[in-house]
Amino acid sequence: MPYVNIKITKEGATAEQKAQLIQGATQLLVDVLGKNPATTVVVIDEVDTDNWGVGGETITVRRQQGK
Repeated sequence: MPYVNIKITKEGATAEQKAQLIQGATQLLVDVLGKNPATTVVVIDEVDTDNWGVGGETITVRRQQGK
């Protein structure tokens, strides 16, 4: 049973976009590894930009700086 965990920043991904991510990740495992889509689990975690850092800075700060 494959388990996929997708982490994205909490910046307004729509329900439709999340559904596309779930479908796409499932299909990728079917196509590449021959996995059963009925037993493939996909979880999307939305992380606040204050809780996600890159290069020693939070994403909130990086967004404010235009990075």
